[in-house]
Amino acid sequence: MGLSAGATLLAAGGGGLLAACGSDSGGGDSSSLGTLAVRLSWIKNVEFAGEYIADQRGYYKAAGFSGVNLIAGGAAATPQDTDVATGKAFIGISSPDITGNAITQGAPLKIIGAQYQKNPFAIMSLSKSAITSPEAMIGKKIGVQATNESVWSAFLKANKIDPSKITKVPVEFDPLPLTTGTVDGWFSFVTNEPNALRVKGFDVTTFLLADHNYPLVSETFMVTDESLAKNRDKVKAALTAEIRGWKDAVGDPALGAKLAATVYGKDLGLDEKEQVLESTDQNKLILNADTKKNGLFTVTDQLVEENIATLKLAGVDITADKLFDLSIIRELYKEKPELV
Repeated sequence: MGLSAGATLLAAGGGGLLAACGSDSGGGDSSSLGTLAVRLSWIKNVEFAGEYIADQRGYYKAAGFSGVNLIAGGAAATPQDTDVATGKAFIGISSPDITGNAITQGAPLKIIGAQYQKNPFAIMSLSKSAITSPEAMIGKKIGVQATNESVWSAFLKANKIDPSKITKVPVEFDPLPLTTGTVDGWFSFVTNEPNALRVKGFDVTTFLLADHNYPLVSETFMVTDESLAKNRDKVKAALTAEIRGWKDAVGDPALGAKLAATVYGKDLGLDEKEQVLESTDQNKLILNADTKKNGLFTVTDQLVEENIATLKLAGVDITADKLFDLSIIRELYKEKPELV
């Protein structure tokens, strides 16, 4: 695939694609909420398996929407948070660093849940010369994309590593330089470039930044403060459809991969086998003991505080109450415990 979903978090936006994909399957005739506009954080790969399944299986319609518009992302378009803040989309998928920055600049937004309990940022290396910890990067050449510079810097700071002890090599998203020995390590999404190389026959090793002093949730849902105040039922309806779609996605990694490769991202040239691997790894970031107990997209108070501390390292100084409003997902699960 060659595209790092790292740009999902830090590139300035998403593509101009607007796909009206309202499914006719299931859900009855209830459509009082109109069409739901969901702003995705990246191109239409398997990263959004839950949305595709919710559409195909009629979960948005069952929740009261007449259909769903999945607005794709990509590096060239407006930031996803801007699309939600301006009303182009009702709900969007982003990350705490992007949304936190937007809020500090005046955007009236809140994070209401998180798909990934761990961020997918990872350092990848060839297994024959594996780099398995931050300290092991010292003296090595690491390929880092421009869009991921701020995360890279914050990660080094979190691990008390002097940047001058590592040779940072500016790269794009195609990890070819790793395979040729131009660099020793590669900044990537654990779900993405490693699997792209595995399907080509390369044996690679990764370690997650989240496992080394960089806890940050990802693929976070955000809405406007006004939506939380005045359209609470609509927010809950959107989350209900999302939860149902993602429960199915984690239950069957191949389903979302097939939909990404053959329906929603059919023009992207996606490798379905690689998309299955990506979906499988993605599920490991979504499911943990807390989400199994409390429900998908929930975030514990402790993890919220860890996120705030991590953001401060990255130069985003914001309080938990300004960034998160998790009351609505907790209310939803209390009202519909069968969703857990």
